[in-house]
Amino acid sequence: MNTPQSSAQSQRGMVILPKKPLLSWDTYAETGGGLGLLTAREFGPEATIEEITASGLRGRGGGGFPTGSKWGSIRRSGGGRRYVVANGAEGEPATFKDRALMRTDPMRVIEGAAIAALAVGAEGVFIATKRSFTTEVEILRAALVEFTETGLLDGIPFTLVEGPDDYLFGEEKALLEVIEGRDALPRQLPPWQHGLFATVPIGWESATTPTGDAPESNPTLVNNVETLAAAAHVMRQGASWYRTMGTIESPGTIVVTVVGDVVTPGVHEVEIGTPLSTVLERCDGPRSGHRFKAALSGISNAVVTAAHFDTPLSYEAFAGIGSGLGAAGFVVYDDSRSMVSVARAMSGFLARESCGQCPSCTRGCAALTEQLVQIGRGDGSDANLGQMNAALRTVTDSNRCYLGTEEQVVISSLLREFPQDFAASIEGTAPHAEEVPVPLIKELHGDGTVTYTGPRSPRTVGDLT
Repeated sequence: MNTPQSSAQSQRGMVILPKKPLLSWDTYAETGGGLGLLTAREFGPEATIEEITASGLRGRGGGGFPTGSKWGSIRRSGGGRRYVVANGAEGEPATFKDRALMRTDPMRVIEGAAIAALAVGAEGVFIATKRSFTTEVEILRAALVEFTETGLLDGIPFTLVEGPDDYLFGEEKALLEVIEGRDALPRQLPPWQHGLFATVPIGWESATTPTGDAPESNPTLVNNVETLAAAAHVMRQGASWYRTMGTIESPGTIVVTVVGDVVTPGVHEVEIGTPLSTVLERCDGPRSGHRFKAALSGISNAVVTAAHFDTPLSYEAFAGIGSGLGAAGFVVYDDSRSMVSVARAMSGFLARESCGQCPSCTRGCAALTEQLVQIGRGDGSDANLGQMNAALRTVTDSNRCYLGTEEQVVISSLLREFPQDFAASIEGTAPHAEEVPVPLIKELHGDGTVTYTGPRSPRTVGDLT
């Protein structure tokens, strides 16, 4: 096998997604693969964390939390062993960027996870993805074999975990439950407090402490696969190189998924700070005879109206318009769409995926969906809006995860920004609200053809859509 070789600085705006898939160790090494891990070993844990911190890298899973700070907090946490989890359980509507990465540069994910393990002092690494992602699972398994054979992992054990299609499998607390062999039910406490195989008597479930052993909280680092791949690039080419791209607050590049009412849906890597409108131009704009109306960044943030499509793709800029960048997966809607239909589809999805642990979330999402179904079919009244507002105030009460907040944020924003659509449905001046698919992507082909996953059977509520 070839050993890692230096390479020229990556093309601006093209860091994470290679031009051609790197599926063998030889092709990976030709791009400098492995050099980031060697550098981390040379630097040591503290200097590695300092380099990641200096780069300004932020988590790409949706929250945008500073990666170096997260690594440092795990390393400084007490309470037993430490673990690293690479989250590739991509289930956010309108996202395909993690699968695009795992299909084209799987060894970068492995290398980034190994760097993180060295930095935080982890005893093992788990790469978690869905068993239904058969292509990605096969590619990751083969890449793990080849990477291990190089000896560069130097005893860091890796485990590939195949989980369910549950939306909450991607939630970090539920993710740990699945790794431990249970259902995707979010725990009470976050992974840095109650990590993998913890034996402390707190959280959703705790193992029995063996006689004579001290209780362990086992702080666990959970990072999105794109974040870890970016960390490998940072350690290979340096924090100062990474900061030549992006913005001061959000350096680097980001992988953006766009589906919905565009001519050519696709996945595009751009520098952070690139306007959303520029990415939509790469997707060949709106459909003929239509204009853009709105977009949702996944299902976690307030709607973005077309008037804000020139907003730069950065965490701070999207916060500035009252929304969020999330995992940079956008479903775009044109002027042919009623936002009543969009609200009904998104609320129905969240109602089906609510796990049932928190009654306020499960009942609230179901109640909101019922109201939206009634409004959408032309049987609604102002009383429905009143009931919706009441449910929106309580849907987040005592929730273990963010799902109830997603319902509150998305539905509230659609009501606020598009009252005319709801009024037209209630007054009978609008046609029957058409069905729109939940943009849960099963496959996104190179020609822009998108296949969406059909609705799963609900676990706790009736199918209300």
